Amino acid sequence: MSALLVTAALPRTTRLEPVTPHAYRTFLATAGAGHGPSFLQLPSWADVKDGWRPQFLGWGPGDGTLTGVALVLLRPFPGTRKYFAYLPEGPVADWSDPDMDGWLTPLLQHLRAAGAFAVRIGPSPAFRRWNARTLKAHTGPGRRLADVLADDVDPLGTAVAERLRSRGWRRCGGDSTSDSDGADAQPRHVYRVPLADRTTDDLWNGLNQEWRRNVRKARRSGVEIVVGSAADLPEFYRLLGITEQRDGFRLGRSLAYYERQYAVLNAEEPGRMRLYLARHEGETLAAHTMITVGRRVWYQTGASADHRREVRPSNALQWRMMLDAHAAGADVYDMRGIPSTLDPDDRAHGLLRWKLGTGGQAVETLGEWETPLGGTTNHALYRAFQAYLARR
Repeated sequence: MSALLVTAALPRTTRLEPVTPHAYRTFLATAGAGHGPSFLQLPSWADVKDGWRPQFLGWGPGDGTLTGVALVLLRPFPGTRKYFAYLPEGPVADWSDPDMDGWLTPLLQHLRAAGAFAVRIGPSPAFRRWNARTLKAHTGPGRRLADVLADDVDPLGTAVAERLRSRGWRRCGGDSTSDSDGADAQPRHVYRVPLADRTTDDLWNGLNQEWRRNVRKARRSGVEIVVGSAADLPEFYRLLGITEQRDGFRLGRSLAYYERQYAVLNAEEPGRMRLYLARHEGETLAAHTMITVGRRVWYQTGASADHRREVRPSNALQWRMMLDAHAAGADVYDMRGIPSTLDPDDRAHGLLRWKLGTGGQAVETLGEWETPLGGTTNHALYRAFQAYLARR
């Protein structure tokens, strides 16, 4: 059971106020945090996001104890003293609490008083899950995840979605799986490989034949996997540019962004962010980043060269990262975003097909939800902000 669910239900009189990064960090460490909060709710993430003003908030019964926390990132709306409030994959709250208003209402009141015209949150409960075998069996022209009956539907996720909807929250991208790609700042659909209670043989046997063949080929070809350092980030960034051009996407991040991310995450906890490199005959052919928080591990960003792809450096990298996550006691290896298309002729499907080979699960999270914070001016700013996002 997730530790986000085991705290006692909050009383109706909840005290919410700013907390220090130390108090915030202590709550994350001592509240159990189950598999751990998202890395996007860590105090260090506030230092990664340039151009956003952070607030660390905590709430509880008023006796000094905390039962929930949130990292809020405030982005100013040009020409005003108003802010868009963003809680990436947060808050860290007891989403099973039937009195959700006990902490959500004070949170919204605080943000409005701080000048926020709208707020976006990312509730942590999952919504639906599909096993790799299920999706492989339903791959076909024009098909999407929404067309396939899920192997598992999380009742808590369903309940939270209904509670938010009844309070006027809007799900970014709507409720249709097929319409949601790109609507959220964080991926609504992710791919996760369970590690808990599995041996390394279990993980190996969970890979499909193509993956096992590629990992063996990389080994026979002499591909070497090493853990790099900050000095290797420029090479990672160069390969990322090649990958973006080849695969037709643009993250829009600078080398300085990754250098800052690497520095602040590892300053908070050594080894929190790692850079893995796949080298062949002295040349780096692929580089992937990995982030660890508690018993959760994320494969964050991958990059690879256009040449010598036949030696399968990326498969070798992922297998090594998965093994390292397992050895560190992680419960889950999160491969992050996937597209919702099951159409093999869709260019985006290649990424899903590659991740399906690990034998994990496609997971639809609740996604991100928004609401304006009352008042005619705030509603007008919110509409203008939505139009700005649509143009982007």
